[in-house]
Parts: sequence; C-alpha cells; structure tokens
Amino acid sequence: MFKRWFPAAINTRPSEWSRAAIGMAFGTMFSIWLCGQVFGIEIAQHLVGPLGASAVLLFAVSSGALAQPWSILGGYLSAGVIALLVAHVLGRTLGSACLAAGMALIVMCWLRCLHPPAGALALTLVLADPLTVALDWKELGPVMLGAASLLLCALAYNNLTRVRYPKRPNEPVPMIPADHPPGDTLAITAQDLKQALAEMEAFIDVTPEDLEQVIHASERYAKRRIIGDVLAGRGV
Repeated sequence: MFKRWFPAAINTRPSEWSRAAIGMAFGTMFSIWLCGQVFGIEIAQHLVGPLGASAVLLFAVSSGALAQPWSILGGYLSAGVIALLVAHVLGRTLGSACLAAGMALIVMCWLRCLHPPAGALALTLVLADPLTVALDWKELGPVMLGAASLLLCALAYNNLTRVRYPKRPNEPVPMIPADHPPGDTLAITAQDLKQALAEMEAFIDVTPEDLEQVIHASERYAKRRIIGDVLAGRGV
C-alpha cells in the first residue's frame, strides 16, 4: 500500500526542467510587472499565487489539456465572474470563498476550460485586499491582463525553445483494414480510448488522441524489438 505513495519517474530530461523553470520565472515576472504598470503593484502582487501556479502548467506541462489557451483564459474568466458574484451576494468570508471555488470548478468543467490555478484565483478574489476590493467588477481587468500576458509569454517562449504550443490537433492514425487484422495486437482507436476513460470516472490530463499515438508508437517499437530478437536468434 505504501508503494502507491512514491512518485513515478519523470520522463523528462534535466535540460527540460531548466527550460521550463526559466520560462516560468520570466513569464510570471513579466505578467506581474505588466499588471503593476497598469493597475498598481499592490493589486498585481495579489495575483502572484494563481499566476505562478498557471506558469507551472504553461511552461512545464504545456502539452496537457489543463495548460491550453482556452483553459487559462476561460478558467480565469469563469473563476473571476463567479468569485465576484458570490462576494456581492454572500459577502467576503472564508465560507463564501470556498463556495466560489467549488462553483468555479463546475462552470469550468461545463465550459471545458478546467484550469486548477483558477480555483485559487476564486479564493483570492473573494478574500481580496482592500485595494482590490475597491475595484469591484473592475477586478476582472488585472485578472485577465495577467492571464493574457502569461499566455503570450508561454506562446513566445515555448515555441522559441522548440516546444510546440498550443497543442495542435493530432493527425489521424491510419487504421488497419478489416481484411488485414493485426497479428498479436488490437487496433485501438480514439473512440475506444474515450470509452475506457469514461469508465474510469476521473479526470485525466491527456486526450484520447494522445493515448492513441502513444499506443501505436509502442506497438511499432515492440514490433522492431521482436523482429530484432528473431533475427538475432537466427544469427543474422
């Protein structure tokens, strides 16, 4: 049971960690600086927590579904609107802040823009400092400016460092004709993976198309390994 608590190995190189860390540092700094220039540094620093968390996703796991442009923009907008509505109706208390975060989660799932740092943003906006509270609905200004500037940094930095962002639609994987069935493996499609993911009843930060590509790539490597073992056994 205790083995489940140990993390799995990370399949990325230390150079990728450094690349993501540099991008996160500069992206967060730029977004906070820009918000500070427009709305004041006190208000900008109030958003440093959610923006820093978003930067981890946008620079370190930019291929994930939670890190795509619509996720951060839609997530921040949804959380901001919900938080301000709850603050106006129920006041700015710890209970209302937690309620706003829960409601924001439901709205983000409905709009397909789930972004975990947006939950922290909802808490932050309800329990805001007096300067931020004074902005009232204008609080959405620094929120969306911070999200947009961080997204622009991720777009520029990731692509300049040869990491494709945002994630592009995957090309369809060629299907195996019915009259030529596969040898020892089954032709798994994206629809099969969608049904399998639905049975798990949990959110997994990967698309069925990504899983399909991984499975087909694994099948190719397995076939190469098997062929290599056969040829080695024959002394070729």
